[in-house]
Amino acid sequence: MAPTDAATAPDVESAVGDLQAHLNLIFARTRTLWRESAARIAPDLQVGGYKLLTFIDRAGSASAHELAERFEMDKSVISRQVRMLEELGLLESRPDERDGRLRVLTATPTASAALAELRRDHSRRLDAVMAELTADEIRAASKVFRLLSEV
Repeated sequence: MAPTDAATAPDVESAVGDLQAHLNLIFARTRTLWRESAARIAPDLQVGGYKLLTFIDRAGSASAHELAERFEMDKSVISRQVRMLEELGLLESRPDERDGRLRVLTATPTASAALAELRRDHSRRLDAVMAELTADEIRAASKVFRLLSEV
């Protein structure tokens, strides 16, 4: 190890420790945000249902099979969440035109409007944080997240 490497190793170790601690905080905050967001959509909406609903809304539609694969969840869990979303008036189900055995799931207009409002709120929060950073800092953070996503 070169002398400069030995001198910087504790700095790098400390920086990685700080990064890990902040990632843990981000993950905890994300879980809290999911709970708060689900409750804003419907008081009885569970986080799992909220995640499924947001995916369906962004995708336009999905089948239970697609959701089970995407979220690596058992189909019975998906079925329970879909049933709850339908009971809450947040999800509609219709037969697939290509395969009548399958159901196509879409968010209701009420759910889509509520999700759009949430996305606007979340975007405003993110914009406020990003306003504190330079373009180079944002690019550096983006690089870190890209590399971490490949681990």
